[in-house]
Amino acid sequence: MSEQPDDLSLVLDIPVQVSVELGKRTIPIAEILALGPGSVVELGKAAGESLDVLVNGKLIARGEAVVMGEKYGVRITEVVSSALDTKNLFGAAANGGASGGENAA
Repeated sequence: MSEQPDDLSLVLDIPVQVSVELGKRTIPIAEILALGPGSVVELGKAAGESLDVLVNGKLIARGEAVVMGEKYGVRITEVVSSALDTKNLFGAAANGGASGGENAA
């Protein structure tokens, strides 16, 4: 197995899924089935707590919600140090190998 150079230019144009997580909660299916217009699902995070910014399901940063015109955005307040490791962000593909199908939850 030969070592490939860390050349990010090879992956800079690849689109990735960016999502922002407001919070999480595990609830029984019965509660899901009871949801309707006006229902409120309480999340685990407190108001004002940082939002998680994920790229392809991996935490890369934290931030705060902002309103930009009529759309929402996220102001990054912290970059998770492991997010800067291309092996973690892009998996083995960044090093010339195939990904092992590893998913983060």
